[in-house]
Amino acid sequence: MSFAKFMIKKSVSQIQTESGQGELKRTLTAANLISLGIGCIIGTGIFVMTGQAAAQFAGPAIIISFMMAGLCCAFAALCYGELASMLPVSGSAYSYAYASLGEFVAWFVGWLLLLEYGIAGSTVAVGWSGYLVSFLKDFHIIVPPEWAAATGQKITLASGEAGKALFNLPAFLGIAGVTMLLVVGVKESATVNNVIVAIKLLVILLFIGFGFMYINPANWHPFIPANTGEYGHFGWSGILRGAGYIFFAYVGFEAVSTAAQEAKNPQRDVPIGIVGSLTVCTLLYILVSLVLTGIVKYDTLNVPDPIAVAVDAIGLPWLAFSVKVGAICGLSSVMLVLMYGQTRIFYTMAKDGLLPPVFSRVHPRFRTPWINTIVVGIVSGIVAGMTPIDDLGDLVNLGTLMAFAIICFTVLYMRVKEPGLERPFKVPFPKVTPILGILSCGLLISTLYETFINLIPYFLIGFAIYFGYGQRHSKLQAAESMREILKAADV
Repeated sequence: MSFAKFMIKKSVSQIQTESGQGELKRTLTAANLISLGIGCIIGTGIFVMTGQAAAQFAGPAIIISFMMAGLCCAFAALCYGELASMLPVSGSAYSYAYASLGEFVAWFVGWLLLLEYGIAGSTVAVGWSGYLVSFLKDFHIIVPPEWAAATGQKITLASGEAGKALFNLPAFLGIAGVTMLLVVGVKESATVNNVIVAIKLLVILLFIGFGFMYINPANWHPFIPANTGEYGHFGWSGILRGAGYIFFAYVGFEAVSTAAQEAKNPQRDVPIGIVGSLTVCTLLYILVSLVLTGIVKYDTLNVPDPIAVAVDAIGLPWLAFSVKVGAICGLSSVMLVLMYGQTRIFYTMAKDGLLPPVFSRVHPRFRTPWINTIVVGIVSGIVAGMTPIDDLGDLVNLGTLMAFAIICFTVLYMRVKEPGLERPFKVPFPKVTPILGILSCGLLISTLYETFINLIPYFLIGFAIYFGYGQRHSKLQAAESMREILKAADV
């Protein structure tokens, strides 16, 4: 088989035709999509990683880290908006790569998105479990420590003795609940997500509003702590490392693009959803970082619940209670959207023949890819129950940054290859914006060098699956082979 067959592409007209013939229900509006994006973005990043990044890497200058990461995401978001308006299909970066760079690259992007969505969903479930256990403890409901942490993790038992955890049961049950909701239907899921987003936005705005009154400007000095002599440990290298670390906080805005086939007017609404949700969340991140590091000294924030620590320092019990409720709601919506995105990517890949057809089977009543959703839920739940949150964040960041860089390149490619295509949404400064996106993603990837090296086996497994199954069952390759046979027969 020639190398050219691995670079076979879907035509834009073919993808647009598939979009119009989709089995999924079109029920989502622009407001739903903005809410979907906010629901996925605001979660673990703002409730957990903000304080940890300030304490370990950037100090009060974590604000600059958020600006850097947000700018990188802005370049990618604009590119996503243009591609989503041209190719309104589920599959996100996978589908865009299939139309521009070919099947092999599309598979690789899909494999990267598994890091972004699958592992991120499990990571968020672990954070959700921590806040839930703390919340229940306030009502004297104690979850046994051995059932509230990752398998094998060192814990302190109720007796005070040291021990090891068996399984993070709350994290698993959180994933199970989200899975059942997604099986029932995306419209119902979007309604629940809208309510959750409203709750957590209210809690965050309360924190910002009341927190401003308790800021001590002395806590912002030094704004950029001196580097300790180790790369990434404060100073400007710490700001850069902080940007790479908290990039996880932005994971999710592109999940809006996976909902294209269920949007009422995808060419208009999907770009609005992507850019709108990113803009709102970036502003909130900057304000929360400013308040958080102003209330308490940055070096006290290396804890799982930094916002709760800041609220406790204020001395407002009702606000502390509200923060925990907001965190639980916020992380719930993130789990929902991440799992939603993962199932829709698998659905699209299965429709193309690169995954077994069971992943594209749609429920006759709910019109959702139900078996796909259940399989993703089981795997994500087990990973969440067995894996510590600290082992997963950089994996998600690396997979996402690599996918974003490919998306930015795809816009450049399509501008040259298909200049005449209708683009309801166009990237501003099209010769500059995608290049800046690629460069900024590459800069943040450089802070994750060790993670990249550790992921080489993961990439090799992905290639093995493609060559062992995907390319053998590819519908596009099968159609191309049939055309070649018919062409030869005519001769």
